[in-house]
Amino acid sequence: MKLKLVRYSDNGNSTLGLLFIDGKFFCYTLEDEFREVKVKGETRIHSGTYQLGINNNLTPLTEKYRRRYNWFENHIQIMNVPGFNSVYIHIGNTEENTDACILVGNSPNNNQIEKGFLGYSGPAFEKLYFNIFPLLKGGEEITIEIVDN
Repeated sequence: MKLKLVRYSDNGNSTLGLLFIDGKFFCYTLEDEFREVKVKGETRIHSGTYQLGINNNLTPLTEKYRRRYNWFENHIQIMNVPGFNSVYIHIGNTEENTDACILVGNSPNNNQIEKGFLGYSGPAFEKLYFNIFPLLKGGEEITIEIVDN
């Protein structure tokens, strides 16, 4: 399985993108903005191709998701991102929810307001999780290619 994220709008505060699975549109994404020099919690990861994996550590965020969703086991992590740790794909609506992670949703704004917004994040994440997590758990190699447009 191959995911591809095509970033299409950076308003200087957040970045909107399109997520494809095996060439088919799946959902929208929201990330932090581009920065030449990383600022913790305020910088998106660099474009490139990364392996996806499962983070088996019991973190406060993992505990929060397990309380909220009875189907949630562990986070899907973007592995080996230079200069970043624990980059996940997860739920959220604004860049304040991301800390370099990729948020997924079904309804983006046009990124013309001060901060980008992504709606219907929960349903998009659940659908993505059920498509990807069992495959990762079974040992399938899944990559995500991130492209700046």
